[in-house]
Amino acid sequence: MPELKCTVQTCMHNKDYYCALNAITVGGSNAQKASETCCDSFQERKSDTYSNLGGEASPRSSIDCQATRCQYNEDCRCVAGKISVEGGSACQCEETECATFTCG
Repeated sequence: MPELKCTVQTCMHNKDYYCALNAITVGGSNAQKASETCCDSFQERKSDTYSNLGGEASPRSSIDCQATRCQYNEDCRCVAGKISVEGGSACQCEETECATFTCG
C-alpha cells in the first residue's frame, strides 16, 4: 500500500494529514494531468471532527485508481511508493487532486 499524505484539511476523513479510511478512490479516467484527477472519497467536513468510519488515521492506504493513464496505475491499483492528495480548502471532490499523477 502506498504512503498517503493528504493536505485536504476540509475532508472529514483527514486527521493530521493522514486518512482515516483504509482505502480511497482516485478518479480521473481520462486524466492527462494531475488537475484532471480527484479524490472520489472526499467528503466535506461540516465541523471540527473527523470521521472514524475506517479506523484510526494511518500513513498507508489502499488506493483504487481510476486514472488509467497514470504511470503508477496497475490494474486500477496505485503502485507508487508515496502519493499526495491536495486541495487545501476543497468543498467537493472535484477541487482535490492526486498530485503524484504522472501521465505515462
